[in-house]
Amino acid sequence: MSNNFYEKYPYISVPGEIWNGWNSILKKITSEITSGKNNRCVVAIECYQGVHHSELEKAFKEIPHNLFVNTAEIFKSEEEIRKLTYPDVTDDAIFGYITRLTMSDLISTEKLNDKRQQIERSQGTVVVYGPGASVVAPEAGVLIYADMARWEIQLRMKQHLVTNLGINNSGESFSEQYKRGFFVDWKICDRLKKNIQAKVDYWLDTNKTGEPKMMHRDTFFKCMDAAVSQPIRVVPFFDPGPWGGHWMQEKFGLDEKAPNFAWCFDCVPEENSLLFRISDTIFEMPSVNLVFFRSRKLLGEPVEARFGKEFPIRFDFLDTMQGGNLSLQVHPNTQYIRDKFGMTYTQDESYYMLDVAPGAKVYLGLKKNINPSEMIDDLKEAQKGGKIFDADKYVNAFPAQKHDHFLIPAGTIHCSGKDSLVLEISATPYIFTFKLWDWARLGLDGKPRPINIDHGMNVIEWERDTDYAKKYLVDRVEPISGGEGWREERTGLHENEFIETRRHWFTVPVTHETGNGVNVLNLVEGDEVIIESPDNRFAPYIVHYAETFIIPASVGKYTIRPYEKSEGKQCATIKAYVRFKS
Repeated sequence: MSNNFYEKYPYISVPGEIWNGWNSILKKITSEITSGKNNRCVVAIECYQGVHHSELEKAFKEIPHNLFVNTAEIFKSEEEIRKLTYPDVTDDAIFGYITRLTMSDLISTEKLNDKRQQIERSQGTVVVYGPGASVVAPEAGVLIYADMARWEIQLRMKQHLVTNLGINNSGESFSEQYKRGFFVDWKICDRLKKNIQAKVDYWLDTNKTGEPKMMHRDTFFKCMDAAVSQPIRVVPFFDPGPWGGHWMQEKFGLDEKAPNFAWCFDCVPEENSLLFRISDTIFEMPSVNLVFFRSRKLLGEPVEARFGKEFPIRFDFLDTMQGGNLSLQVHPNTQYIRDKFGMTYTQDESYYMLDVAPGAKVYLGLKKNINPSEMIDDLKEAQKGGKIFDADKYVNAFPAQKHDHFLIPAGTIHCSGKDSLVLEISATPYIFTFKLWDWARLGLDGKPRPINIDHGMNVIEWERDTDYAKKYLVDRVEPISGGEGWREERTGLHENEFIETRRHWFTVPVTHETGNGVNVLNLVEGDEVIIESPDNRFAPYIVHYAETFIIPASVGKYTIRPYEKSEGKQCATIKAYVRFKS
């Protein structure tokens, strides 16, 4: 692990064998086929949505075969799939409904039966390739899973390089493809992945075009076991935005030619990747695999019992330094998100001010004695372009200082102002933001960004006014405990939110305990710290300023102390975990 400031490519070292490049991979698979006891073998290559089919299909056709089946041939027609998925995709520009469909629902029964008969009659090697390959050939002699991380899929969508499942739509807008991916494709692929993971023989990393890597199932699960037995970091990824700033660009050494960087997704396991270093080769896989296949050790039994195989805590950065205000927005309450979108919990959140420039502020809660109908009318007029919405007339603007913590339970109007670097600590349903006003600006594509007043007006908690915000939402710091060289503070979150946050200030080692629940932390003060196990259960792990790190529940007790450049200086971490009321 490099000691350079802010490690953008953290990895976990695991012993094992890896096959790097198509020549090595195909040679291994061919030898697997020829080593069988009979002269017939079915090889199935199951694919996540977003892989480059032209590359993968061409490669796997090089395996000597008697029959090659592409699952695209057995999907229902595009018209049928669009009709089938319409209740989940909907006509809404952004939001859909979490699908209940499975991969089998997209496949034509008649076409499937025909292909299975062809496979049965075929002698020698049969190669079945594509999404649903494991459905077509459930008893395949060799099963390969071509995996993908969602952040890479999104990049490919923006470049119009991929299609959705069963839909020839590479020319559609990013938002259309992303919505179908989020509400339909990824749910279908994830369900299938969880169902077949015990049968998969080889896992294929397809994230970098032309640079495939493959590992055996034994190595795959060694990676899983290694990741839940020590502190880990997922691979952060960065995106520009219309309000984006330049703090991360400067501090993290990002592309200077980029217009800005608005977001850093530093702990969003559904989106991020994990890197494993095996025999001097880096293997990338979606970090959500860890949630699926080692949920209890990662999350802890009580958290798993409550949320299932979902990672409920999200850390990300919002950079408005030398940028603009975020959109004025509100998140739905639990009942609304369940009824309208099929989600089981909502996006309660908070803003931790990692850094600010003079004049920084956070819009939070409504001013006293406003007229709700008048505000909604003004928002709708502004949406039509008839006027500029006067946010300061209706919404509080609180001055923001470094290390302030603003709490934002669902239903609370809010946004960060310009000239700040926000560490957003929230629950995970991260796309359910109802934008009410976007300061009369366009998106990076030159088009107006979607506004969601009709949704937003249904969930605004109008009683959350100035007095409420000051009493319950603004920098509520409560001392918890302390000793010589350290102190612990509770900084939130609101009692309606399930996430508890604790801040530790320290110049000496501090002992933590996961308490049978996953911990997510960020180093918010200090150059670097070292995480250690009191009983040497994991190797010492170094973390740098602003890095988010995960402590799996199975780790138990761990310590954090200032390291090297930070020795003798005050450091601080903010820790989040799921709160359970006794």
